[in-house]
Amino acid sequence: MTRGSLVSLIAGLTFGLTGSPGAAQVFSTLTEIDVPSSGVVEEPSLVTLADGRVMMSWTELSGNTYAAVETAIYDGATWSAPVTVAEGDDLFISYADFSSAVGLPDGRIAVSWLRMNGDSYYDYDINIAISGDDGKTWDPPIVPHRDGLSRQHGFVTLLPDATDGLLAMWLDGRAYETGETFGSDGADAGAMQLRATNVTGDRSLSEDLLLDDRTCTCCQTSAAITGDGTVLLAYRDRTADEVRDISVVRRVDGTWTDPQPVSGDGWEIDGCPVNGPAVSARGDHAALVWFTGAGGVPAVKMAFSDDQGASFGPAQQIDLGGPAGRVDLLQLEDGSALVSWVEWTAAGEVLLTCRATAADGCGDPVAIAVNRTGNAMGFPRMTHAGGDVYIAWTEPSVDAAGRPDDGTAIHVARGTVLIPE
Repeated sequence: MTRGSLVSLIAGLTFGLTGSPGAAQVFSTLTEIDVPSSGVVEEPSLVTLADGRVMMSWTELSGNTYAAVETAIYDGATWSAPVTVAEGDDLFISYADFSSAVGLPDGRIAVSWLRMNGDSYYDYDINIAISGDDGKTWDPPIVPHRDGLSRQHGFVTLLPDATDGLLAMWLDGRAYETGETFGSDGADAGAMQLRATNVTGDRSLSEDLLLDDRTCTCCQTSAAITGDGTVLLAYRDRTADEVRDISVVRRVDGTWTDPQPVSGDGWEIDGCPVNGPAVSARGDHAALVWFTGAGGVPAVKMAFSDDQGASFGPAQQIDLGGPAGRVDLLQLEDGSALVSWVEWTAAGEVLLTCRATAADGCGDPVAIAVNRTGNAMGFPRMTHAGGDVYIAWTEPSVDAAGRPDDGTAIHVARGTVLIPE
């Protein structure tokens, strides 16, 4: 699809109606559903719970500094009433480093968020709370890192582990000599680390493991579990020569491997692009998608694996020529993958999806939404529940007259991916 045809598609798109222009290329159905959020909201994230329901977490802002982390559960027809997990004027709020959740096999739910821990704006801790009653109440928060320093700790990914445990993986600034780490790298500042720990059912923490001692400062991490229990953890790495490509570490039979470079782009950049990868797995199959600016040319690329992420095939570029990145990914049951990313076009900021295969790459992308008022879509997030997929993103909110105001609004779409027989 050319950029011009994409603009034509967006111009004629009636969002939320089955049969919208181009929708049949990826979805058999696609509709927007109501959301329970209100006020000034940011940072939606989605997760599928053990029983197939979908939880959304997000942040609501009040005044200049006060914020609350909220959750609600969608049962396929209605949302539960929102529940406040954490609130205060000391929460760390960022469009790129946001709260997330995970459903555990025993039905419990874990949610993470960030709280300030020092004088610098970028001194903050990860907090993880667990609920055993559908999110109605939450246990006291757990801090997975134990360095006790006023440094940046964030970009956390949570996965279920064993029958009642939780695996937490994050970027850790304990080796930095300054708290001013988010998005900037001084020559003598040290380096961010990639670390992991387990939270057991009785809230105990396992060893705080160092997985990589030099990573990019502030790109999201992403993790998935393959059919044999192997954990794949994808992140943006960083060499001493400031090459910031994508690497993967794997936990195989309980043991973490050394970092394995995957993307091979050779993107040399003296600073963090704030643009992490996404990985997803189902059975033996896995897929990885990422953004790069190597050679001064922005691109969204992806690669497939059929051996539990031990190796990935050749990278395929899937964007239309003006990507902003901010990727997400769902591995589908037939070995294909649903990919989302944000692209800059003549029509504005556009959320795109496509269904991709290892053999044929990405088909014609489908425009889910367009924002004509600047940079507001954040990092769209996806999850799949049963036969449906859910996609959440933000756009500028509007007043009673339909004019953009100073806030943002969360949107969620529900669709069924069309998989050819």
